[in-house]
Amino acid sequence: MAKIEIFSAPRRRLLLGLAGLPLAAHPWSAFASTDQMAGLSRWGSGEFRRFGFLVYEATLWAGDDPQRPPLALKLTYRRNIAGQAIAEASVKEIRQLGIADETTLQRWGQQMTALFPNVKPGDHITGHYRAEGVQFHFNNRLLGGIDDPAFARAFFAIWLDPKTSAPDLRAALLKRPAA
Repeated sequence: MAKIEIFSAPRRRLLLGLAGLPLAAHPWSAFASTDQMAGLSRWGSGEFRRFGFLVYEATLWAGDDPQRPPLALKLTYRRNIAGQAIAEASVKEIRQLGIADETTLQRWGQQMTALFPNVKPGDHITGHYRAEGVQFHFNNRLLGGIDDPAFARAFFAIWLDPKTSAPDLRAALLKRPAA
């Protein structure tokens, strides 16, 4: 019986090339292989604990100034936490810093609730702070972003503002690694 070849070699190459176009066309693609930390250096890392329980480990990547964009903060979770609880805790921390009014906090809370997934031990969310806002990745896949410079400043202030509720973690994150 003769073998029937459905796809010739040129046709296979064309189909493979076309299949890759959506990935190449969108730089923030969930499947793109670009390095999310490109151009940034690893700074410090530390642990966040509540009532003695390890909640997450945090690592900061930044340029020369770890308090100005561009920078990235990766939180590696060590507990099961609902995405809505992450958003609510973020709003609570921003509120305590006195950075935004209640209407703005409510809007940001809704945006974060829509973005943040439930996490389990080993999952990580990375926030990429750029001048125009924040892009969030979950386990290296794009979640989405909030294009609001005021939100970006307020969100990263949770960890980097001198009035943070976790001053030891802030100090650990801002510690420049030995050269």
